[in-house]
Amino acid sequence: MTAASGALTHIGVSGEAHVVDVSAKDDTVRVAVAEGFVRMNPATLATVIAGNAKKGDVIGTARIAGIMAAKQTSNLIPLCHPLMLSKVTVDITEDADLPGLRVEATVKLTGKTGVEMEALTAVSVTCLTIYDMAKAVDKTMEIGGIRVMEKSGGKSGDFRHPERS
Repeated sequence: MTAASGALTHIGVSGEAHVVDVSAKDDTVRVAVAEGFVRMNPATLATVIAGNAKKGDVIGTARIAGIMAAKQTSNLIPLCHPLMLSKVTVDITEDADLPGLRVEATVKLTGKTGVEMEALTAVSVTCLTIYDMAKAVDKTMEIGGIRVMEKSGGKSGDFRHPERS
């Protein structure tokens, strides 16, 4: 996050890190959407989709892990504000072209600061959970493409990634 001057907002004039004071900001509806993927062997993907992984329901467990992670972002990322999230969804879809699973998280609240970090954390932990639950059959899985695709609300306005259709 940068100020209008281009300076980092989490760094004070003497170079010390601090939590940004958002008390003067207006409460607005804020939404962020992030995405990522887990690439895996086609046989691993088939195992996950069929629900035959040794550790159980990979997709259901990963979805819950992502939602829980979004709610814990301020405990994981230094200087993030603890937030009262009003919505967290994690969608996991099969992508035979990868092959693998695509993950998209949407986070929403009405508040003084954005939820991009919560959406990114949800996607990251979802992908890590997929890896953890399927690693017994495929240690070559690759996690990637984690990025913010959209954000709305707040003083800086809306953002839509150029690759977002």
